[in-house]
Amino acid sequence: MTDIAYAWSALGGDPALLPRVSTVVREGALQGRLPVRELARACVGSCALAAAELGARRTGRADVPAVRVDDGAVATAFVSERHLLVDGRAPVTFAPLSRFWRTADGWVRTHANYPHHRARLLSALEVPEDVAAVEAALAGRRALEVEEAVYAAGGLAVALRTPEEWTSHEQGAAVAARPLVERERLDSAPARILAPIDGTPALPAAGLRVLDLTRVIAGPVATRTLALLGADVLRVDAPHLPEPADAHADTGFGKRSTTLDLAADRGTFEELLAAADVVVTGYRPGALDRFGLSPRALAERRPGVVVAQLSAWGAYGPWSGRRGFDSLVQVATGVATTEGSVREPGALPAQALDHGTGYLLAAAVLRALTEQSYEGGARVVRLALARTARWLTGGDGVSGAGPAPHEVEGASYGGPGSWLAETDSGLGRLRYARSPVSFEGGPADWARSPGPWGADAARWG
Repeated sequence: MTDIAYAWSALGGDPALLPRVSTVVREGALQGRLPVRELARACVGSCALAAAELGARRTGRADVPAVRVDDGAVATAFVSERHLLVDGRAPVTFAPLSRFWRTADGWVRTHANYPHHRARLLSALEVPEDVAAVEAALAGRRALEVEEAVYAAGGLAVALRTPEEWTSHEQGAAVAARPLVERERLDSAPARILAPIDGTPALPAAGLRVLDLTRVIAGPVATRTLALLGADVLRVDAPHLPEPADAHADTGFGKRSTTLDLAADRGTFEELLAAADVVVTGYRPGALDRFGLSPRALAERRPGVVVAQLSAWGAYGPWSGRRGFDSLVQVATGVATTEGSVREPGALPAQALDHGTGYLLAAAVLRALTEQSYEGGARVVRLALARTARWLTGGDGVSGAGPAPHEVEGASYGGPGSWLAETDSGLGRLRYARSPVSFEGGPADWARSPGPWGADAARWG
């Protein structure tokens, strides 16, 4: 089974639609020891096919529009945060304390981009905010000891593991027992009536309201894609947890951004929920349940809703309550040792777990909407970065080798070139990566550029 067929099957898609997908192959794109290019191509291709399928349903087309996946567009989009320029300035992607560190018996990777995570890391190590001090503190401690101490303090640090060590770990076993895309029907709500769409370009998600409760890359990539496809996406953040400006500029295309205290502004939040068609969450499993945001609680209040949940480690196993990011999942699951070694860990050519899972999450939402239009029922879909990592590392028996269906040979990937664009925005002049999600008659770009974080009213457009 090819990667695209595997991803499409995991989404519940009809295999008869796979011939609608063609691929422009560009050697040199997303090069690594692991089949990153194949995984990225499959995630984007399945997302585009899900969009085309929903578009055909809403336009009344008898056939599903053709999908074209270009390795160049995919490779450019998977490092969109690196291509971003804001008034000519390159973004800052990792803070000084977010990196690999040597320990007494190996390596550990920390994540301290957010101020509260940085403070908890320093508190756990009992050192000042100084690279040399952190380096000295970690050099004298065992990696697993650091991992446990920092997590106990609410920070983020993960010890380097080999693929074999992750497979034998309790969390690794829990991840392996779950499907790539978890899909569940929650109620017997009637079939969703989708208004017909027409015009150019075709926007499969037009008229749908998406409440975006995600952060960083994977979740925002998913909602950015739904916005491309016509959804009214409103991102909601807590006022005391601002998103880094560059991350917001990269993933804020097509959306509006507001802030709400979910406890103090409960009435406003409930009004948003009452009109939402899709709710996407990217916080730790269970973290939002106290606000009535568990899938079943949402389905009770909003029959027929689609709930999409994203996590780092999965909503199961001993690490289900832990925070995590792409870079840390690479370290825990053995990706970093495969791309480097136990002596000198490496990294993927892109934050492919984030980006890939983001496109898969958007695809899962689109497929849920299509299924609802026939069968009804509120739906929940769940994905985890660690589960995507298992697929990438061959744990699902999908090799990534061999040709993709309907390949078209292209030139070698020589850089981002025509897959970059520029626009004016409320944040300044932006250079950005175009979306790689492409199908016949579909949108080529977002309808709006990002504005300042939290500047929009807490209401639907």
